[in-house]
Amino acid sequence: MEYRRLGGSGLKLSVLSYGSWVTFSFQLAEEPAAGIMKAAYDAGVNFFDNAEVYASGASETIMGRVLGKMGWGRDTYCVSSKVYWGGELPTQRGLSRKHIHDGCHAALKRLQVDYLDLFFCHRPDLETPIEETVRAMDTLVRQGKVLYWGTSEWSADQIMEAHAVARRDGLTPPTMEQPQYNLLHRDKVEREFRRLYRELGLGTTTWSPLASGILAGKYDDGIPEDSRLSVSGYEWLKDEVLSEDRIEKAGRLRSLADELGISRAQLAIAWCLKNPHVSTVILGASRPEQLEENLAALEKVHLLTEEVLRRIDDLLGNRPELPRQF
Repeated sequence: MEYRRLGGSGLKLSVLSYGSWVTFSFQLAEEPAAGIMKAAYDAGVNFFDNAEVYASGASETIMGRVLGKMGWGRDTYCVSSKVYWGGELPTQRGLSRKHIHDGCHAALKRLQVDYLDLFFCHRPDLETPIEETVRAMDTLVRQGKVLYWGTSEWSADQIMEAHAVARRDGLTPPTMEQPQYNLLHRDKVEREFRRLYRELGLGTTTWSPLASGILAGKYDDGIPEDSRLSVSGYEWLKDEVLSEDRIEKAGRLRSLADELGISRAQLAIAWCLKNPHVSTVILGASRPEQLEENLAALEKVHLLTEEVLRRIDDLLGNRPELPRQF
Protein backbone atom coordinates (compact mmCIF):
# COMPACT_ATOMS: atom_id res chain seq x y z
CA MET A 1 0.00 0.00 0.00
CA GLU A 2 1.04 3.59 -0.58
CA TYR A 3 0.03 6.59 1.51
CA ARG A 4 -0.56 10.22 0.61
CA ARG A 5 -1.06 13.32 2.72
CA LEU A 6 -4.61 14.58 2.92
CA GLY A 7 -3.95 17.77 1.00
CA GLY A 8 -1.88 20.21 3.02
CA SER A 9 -2.52 18.40 6.31
CA GLY A 10 -0.12 16.01 7.99
CA LEU A 11 -2.56 13.09 7.91
CA LYS A 12 -1.51 10.23 5.64
CA LEU A 13 -4.25 8.07 4.14
CA SER A 14 -3.89 4.89 2.13
CA VAL A 15 -4.26 5.82 -1.54
CA LEU A 16 -6.99 3.17 -1.75
CA SER A 17 -9.66 3.28 0.95
CA TYR A 18 -12.95 1.50 1.56
CA GLY A 19 -16.47 2.94 1.72
CA SER A 20 -19.78 1.35 2.63
CA TRP A 21 -22.25 3.37 0.53
CA VAL A 22 -25.11 1.07 -0.61
CA THR A 23 -22.98 -1.97 0.21
CA PHE A 24 -23.47 -2.36 3.98
CA SER A 25 -26.97 -3.42 5.05
CA PHE A 26 -28.36 -3.60 1.50
CA GLN A 27 -25.76 -6.01 0.09
CA LEU A 28 -23.65 -7.06 3.08
CA ALA A 29 -24.68 -8.08 6.59
CA GLU A 30 -22.26 -7.82 9.51
CA GLU A 31 -20.28 -11.04 8.97
CA PRO A 32 -19.40 -10.55 5.28
CA ALA A 33 -18.82 -6.84 5.95
CA ALA A 34 -16.27 -7.84 8.59
CA GLY A 35 -14.51 -10.08 6.08
CA ILE A 36 -14.25 -7.26 3.54
CA MET A 37 -13.01 -4.74 6.09
CA LYS A 38 -10.43 -7.15 7.49
CA ALA A 39 -9.12 -7.93 4.01
CA ALA A 40 -8.84 -4.21 3.29
CA TYR A 41 -7.11 -3.48 6.60
CA ASP A 42 -4.69 -6.38 6.13
CA ALA A 43 -3.80 -4.96 2.71
CA GLY A 44 -2.86 -1.62 4.29
CA VAL A 45 -6.11 0.30 3.93
CA ASN A 46 -6.34 2.77 6.82
CA PHE A 47 -9.42 4.82 5.91
CA PHE A 48 -13.04 3.61 6.11
CA ASP A 49 -15.71 5.98 4.81
CA ASN A 50 -19.33 6.22 5.95
CA ALA A 51 -22.26 8.63 6.35
CA GLU A 52 -25.39 9.06 8.43
CA VAL A 53 -27.61 8.66 5.38
CA TYR A 54 -26.16 5.32 4.26
CA ALA A 55 -28.92 2.78 4.91
CA SER A 56 -30.43 5.34 7.31
CA GLY A 57 -27.62 4.80 9.81
CA ALA A 58 -27.51 0.99 9.53
CA SER A 59 -24.29 1.17 7.52
CA GLU A 60 -22.52 2.97 10.35
CA THR A 61 -23.98 0.55 12.89
CA ILE A 62 -22.56 -2.42 10.98
CA MET A 63 -19.17 -0.77 10.57
CA GLY A 64 -19.12 0.14 14.25
CA ARG A 65 -19.81 -3.43 15.30
CA VAL A 66 -17.02 -4.64 13.04
CA LEU A 67 -14.59 -2.07 14.42
CA GLY A 68 -15.59 -3.06 17.95
CA LYS A 69 -14.87 -6.73 17.29
CA MET A 70 -11.64 -6.39 15.32
CA GLY A 71 -9.61 -4.92 18.14
CA TRP A 72 -7.54 -2.73 15.82
CA GLY A 73 -5.62 0.02 17.58
CA ARG A 74 -7.51 3.29 17.21
CA ASP A 75 -4.26 4.88 16.09
CA THR A 76 -4.01 2.52 13.09
CA TYR A 77 -7.10 3.52 11.10
CA CYS A 78 -9.28 6.50 10.21
CA VAL A 79 -13.07 6.51 10.01
CA SER A 80 -15.41 9.15 8.66
CA SER A 81 -19.02 10.18 8.67
CA LYS A 82 -21.03 12.77 6.75
CA VAL A 83 -23.84 15.00 7.93
CA TYR A 84 -26.82 16.39 6.03
CA TRP A 85 -29.57 13.75 5.68
CA GLY A 86 -30.27 12.43 9.18
CA GLY A 87 -34.04 12.01 8.94
CA GLU A 88 -37.26 13.53 7.66
CA LEU A 89 -37.90 16.16 10.34
CA PRO A 90 -36.66 19.74 9.87
CA THR A 91 -34.13 19.42 12.71
CA GLN A 92 -32.74 16.20 11.23
CA ARG A 93 -31.57 17.66 7.92
CA GLY A 94 -29.13 20.23 6.65
CA LEU A 95 -26.10 21.92 8.18
CA SER A 96 -27.54 23.87 11.10
CA ARG A 97 -25.52 23.93 14.30
CA LYS A 98 -28.08 21.62 15.91
CA HIS A 99 -28.05 18.97 13.20
CA ILE A 100 -24.26 19.01 12.87
CA HIS A 101 -24.03 18.54 16.67
CA ASP A 102 -26.66 15.79 16.74
CA GLY A 103 -25.32 14.10 13.60
CA CYS A 104 -21.79 13.90 14.96
CA HIS A 105 -22.85 12.41 18.28
CA ALA A 106 -25.16 9.90 16.60
CA ALA A 107 -22.32 8.81 14.28
CA LEU A 108 -19.93 8.40 17.21
CA LYS A 109 -22.44 6.13 18.90
CA ARG A 110 -23.15 4.03 15.82
CA LEU A 111 -19.47 3.71 14.88
CA GLN A 112 -18.47 2.97 18.49
CA VAL A 113 -15.62 5.48 18.48
CA ASP A 114 -14.73 8.47 20.66
CA TYR A 115 -13.92 10.76 17.75
CA LEU A 116 -14.25 10.97 13.97
CA ASP A 117 -11.06 11.36 12.00
CA LEU A 118 -12.91 12.98 9.09
CA PHE A 119 -16.35 14.61 9.16
CA PHE A 120 -17.94 15.89 5.95
CA CYS A 121 -20.76 18.30 5.17
CA HIS A 122 -22.46 15.95 2.73
CA ARG A 123 -23.92 18.70 0.52
CA PRO A 124 -24.04 22.49 0.70
CA ASP A 125 -26.99 23.85 2.68
CA LEU A 126 -28.28 27.00 1.02
CA GLU A 127 -30.71 27.67 3.87
CA THR A 128 -28.07 27.83 6.62
CA PRO A 129 -25.55 30.69 6.88
CA ILE A 130 -22.12 29.31 6.08
CA GLU A 131 -20.78 31.06 9.20
CA GLU A 132 -23.05 28.85 11.32
CA THR A 133 -21.82 25.68 9.61
CA VAL A 134 -18.13 26.60 9.89
CA ARG A 135 -18.50 27.59 13.54
CA ALA A 136 -20.34 24.34 14.37
CA MET A 137 -17.57 22.28 12.78
CA ASP A 138 -14.91 24.32 14.55
CA THR A 139 -16.63 23.61 17.87
CA LEU A 140 -16.48 19.84 17.26
CA VAL A 141 -12.78 20.10 16.36
CA ARG A 142 -12.03 22.08 19.52
CA GLN A 143 -13.94 19.50 21.58
CA GLY A 144 -11.79 16.71 20.12
CA LYS A 145 -14.79 14.93 18.58
CA VAL A 146 -13.64 15.62 15.01
CA LEU A 147 -10.03 15.87 13.81
CA TYR A 148 -10.54 17.12 10.25
CA TRP A 149 -13.71 18.46 8.68
CA GLY A 150 -14.51 18.88 5.05
CA THR A 151 -17.16 19.00 2.38
CA SER A 152 -18.68 16.70 -0.21
CA GLU A 153 -19.90 17.87 -3.60
CA TRP A 154 -19.45 21.55 -2.78
CA SER A 155 -18.42 24.00 -5.48
CA ALA A 156 -15.04 25.69 -5.46
CA ASP A 157 -16.69 29.01 -4.62
CA GLN A 158 -18.49 27.50 -1.62
CA ILE A 159 -15.27 25.97 -0.30
CA MET A 160 -13.45 29.27 -0.76
CA GLU A 161 -16.24 31.05 1.14
CA ALA A 162 -15.92 28.60 4.04
CA HIS A 163 -12.16 29.26 4.17
CA ALA A 164 -12.72 33.01 4.08
CA VAL A 165 -15.12 32.79 7.03
CA ALA A 166 -12.65 30.61 8.96
CA ARG A 167 -9.76 33.03 8.35
CA ARG A 168 -11.88 36.04 9.30
CA ASP A 169 -13.16 34.56 12.56
CA GLY A 170 -10.14 32.46 13.57
CA LEU A 171 -11.95 29.15 13.03
CA THR A 172 -10.83 25.76 11.70
CA PRO A 173 -11.18 25.69 7.89
CA PRO A 174 -12.22 22.63 5.87
CA THR A 175 -9.33 20.34 5.02
CA MET A 176 -10.80 18.11 2.32
CA GLU A 177 -13.54 17.68 -0.25
CA GLN A 178 -15.15 14.39 -1.32
CA PRO A 179 -16.08 14.69 -5.01
CA GLN A 180 -17.04 12.10 -7.55
CA TYR A 181 -14.07 11.44 -9.82
CA ASN A 182 -13.67 8.93 -12.62
CA LEU A 183 -12.97 8.67 -16.32
CA LEU A 184 -16.49 9.87 -17.11
CA HIS A 185 -16.65 12.61 -14.47
CA ARG A 186 -13.55 14.80 -14.52
CA ASP A 187 -14.32 18.51 -14.65
CA LYS A 188 -14.63 19.40 -10.96
CA VAL A 189 -11.45 17.66 -9.78
CA GLU A 190 -9.29 18.55 -12.76
CA ARG A 191 -10.50 22.05 -13.63
CA GLU A 192 -12.74 23.67 -11.01
CA PHE A 193 -10.59 22.79 -7.99
CA ARG A 194 -7.17 23.54 -9.50
CA ARG A 195 -6.63 26.82 -7.65
CA LEU A 196 -7.83 25.23 -4.38
CA TYR A 197 -4.98 22.72 -4.38
CA ARG A 198 -2.46 25.52 -4.70
CA GLU A 199 -4.07 28.21 -2.54
CA LEU A 200 -5.76 26.13 0.17
CA GLY A 201 -3.92 22.80 0.14
CA LEU A 202 -7.23 21.04 -0.49
CA GLY A 203 -7.25 17.27 -0.01
CA THR A 204 -9.66 14.98 -1.88
CA THR A 205 -11.23 11.65 -0.91
CA THR A 206 -12.72 10.76 -4.27
CA TRP A 207 -15.65 8.39 -4.76
CA SER A 208 -17.07 6.25 -7.58
CA PRO A 209 -13.84 5.47 -9.47
CA LEU A 210 -15.76 2.89 -11.50
CA ALA A 211 -18.76 5.17 -12.19
CA SER A 212 -21.00 2.77 -10.23
CA GLY A 213 -19.62 -0.19 -12.20
CA ILE A 214 -19.96 1.10 -15.74
CA LEU A 215 -16.19 1.44 -16.18
CA ALA A 216 -15.72 -2.15 -14.99
CA GLY A 217 -18.05 -3.42 -17.70
CA LYS A 218 -20.61 -4.61 -15.15
CA TYR A 219 -23.57 -3.37 -17.17
CA ASP A 220 -22.47 -4.34 -20.66
CA ASP A 221 -25.21 -6.97 -20.78
CA GLY A 222 -27.82 -5.49 -18.47
CA ILE A 223 -28.13 -5.05 -14.69
CA PRO A 224 -26.91 -8.01 -12.57
CA GLU A 225 -29.23 -8.94 -9.71
CA ASP A 226 -26.51 -8.48 -7.07
CA SER A 227 -25.39 -5.03 -8.25
CA ARG A 228 -26.07 -1.76 -6.45
CA LEU A 229 -28.22 -0.56 -9.36
CA SER A 230 -30.67 -3.36 -8.56
CA VAL A 231 -31.10 -2.27 -4.92
CA SER A 232 -34.61 -1.13 -4.05
CA GLY A 233 -34.72 2.58 -3.31
CA TYR A 234 -31.78 3.39 -5.57
CA GLU A 235 -33.73 3.63 -8.82
CA TRP A 236 -32.56 7.25 -9.07
CA LEU A 237 -28.98 5.99 -9.26
CA LYS A 238 -29.83 3.67 -12.13
CA ASP A 239 -31.50 6.52 -14.02
CA GLU A 240 -28.51 8.77 -13.41
CA VAL A 241 -25.78 6.25 -14.19
CA LEU A 242 -27.05 4.10 -17.03
CA SER A 243 -27.15 5.67 -20.46
CA GLU A 244 -26.18 4.35 -23.86
CA ASP A 245 -23.61 7.12 -24.22
CA ARG A 246 -21.83 6.30 -20.93
CA ILE A 247 -21.84 2.55 -21.59
CA GLU A 248 -20.55 3.12 -25.12
CA LYS A 249 -17.72 5.35 -23.86
CA ALA A 250 -16.73 2.82 -21.22
CA GLY A 251 -16.67 0.12 -23.89
CA ARG A 252 -14.00 2.02 -25.80
CA LEU A 253 -11.53 1.20 -23.04
CA ARG A 254 -11.92 -2.58 -23.32
CA SER A 255 -9.27 -3.13 -25.98
CA LEU A 256 -6.78 -0.83 -24.24
CA ALA A 257 -7.19 -2.67 -20.93
CA ASP A 258 -6.73 -5.97 -22.75
CA GLU A 259 -3.60 -4.64 -24.42
CA LEU A 260 -2.18 -3.65 -21.01
CA GLY A 261 -3.11 -7.03 -19.53
CA ILE A 262 -5.34 -5.58 -16.82
CA SER A 263 -9.06 -5.43 -16.12
CA ARG A 264 -11.12 -2.39 -17.01
CA ALA A 265 -11.74 -1.82 -13.31
CA GLN A 266 -8.00 -1.73 -12.62
CA LEU A 267 -7.48 0.64 -15.53
CA ALA A 268 -10.12 3.02 -14.17
CA ILE A 269 -8.79 2.98 -10.61
CA ALA A 270 -5.14 3.29 -11.67
CA TRP A 271 -6.12 6.27 -13.83
CA CYS A 272 -7.58 8.03 -10.76
CA LEU A 273 -4.37 7.35 -8.83
CA LYS A 274 -2.29 9.06 -11.52
CA ASN A 275 -3.75 12.40 -10.41
CA PRO A 276 -1.46 13.73 -7.64
CA HIS A 277 -4.32 15.85 -6.25
CA VAL A 278 -6.27 12.70 -5.34
CA SER A 279 -5.48 11.94 -1.70
CA THR A 280 -7.34 8.63 -1.68
CA VAL A 281 -9.69 6.68 -3.95
CA ILE A 282 -12.65 5.17 -2.10
CA LEU A 283 -13.47 1.63 -3.21
CA GLY A 284 -16.87 0.01 -2.68
CA ALA A 285 -16.41 -3.73 -3.20
CA SER A 286 -19.13 -6.14 -2.07
CA ARG A 287 -17.14 -9.37 -2.58
CA PRO A 288 -13.61 -10.35 -1.44
CA GLU A 289 -12.49 -11.16 -4.97
CA GLN A 290 -13.76 -7.79 -6.16
CA LEU A 291 -11.81 -6.01 -3.43
CA GLU A 292 -8.68 -8.00 -4.28
CA GLU A 293 -8.94 -7.07 -7.94
CA ASN A 294 -9.48 -3.40 -7.15
CA LEU A 295 -6.62 -3.21 -4.65
CA ALA A 296 -4.31 -4.73 -7.27
CA ALA A 297 -4.86 -1.62 -9.39
CA LEU A 298 -2.12 0.03 -7.33
CA GLU A 299 0.36 -2.39 -8.89
CA LYS A 300 -0.77 -1.34 -12.38
CA VAL A 301 -0.35 2.42 -12.11
CA HIS A 302 3.08 2.28 -13.75
CA LEU A 303 1.47 0.92 -16.92
CA LEU A 304 -0.35 4.20 -17.46
CA THR A 305 2.43 6.07 -19.21
CA GLU A 306 1.96 9.52 -20.71
CA GLU A 307 1.29 7.84 -24.05
CA VAL A 308 -1.41 5.63 -22.52
CA LEU A 309 -3.00 8.63 -20.80
CA ARG A 310 -3.11 10.47 -24.13
CA ARG A 311 -4.77 7.47 -25.75
CA ILE A 312 -7.40 7.43 -23.01
CA ASP A 313 -8.09 11.12 -23.58
CA ASP A 314 -8.43 10.49 -27.31
CA LEU A 315 -10.77 7.55 -26.76
CA LEU A 316 -13.11 9.41 -24.41
CA GLY A 317 -12.74 12.96 -25.75
CA ASN A 318 -13.66 14.51 -22.40
CA ARG A 319 -10.47 16.05 -21.06
CA PRO A 320 -11.43 19.32 -19.34
CA GLU A 321 -10.22 22.50 -20.99
CA LEU A 322 -8.04 24.33 -18.50
CA PRO A 323 -7.67 28.14 -18.15
CA ARG A 324 -4.65 29.46 -20.00
CA GLN A 325 -2.76 30.45 -16.86
CA PHE A 326 -2.48 26.75 -15.94
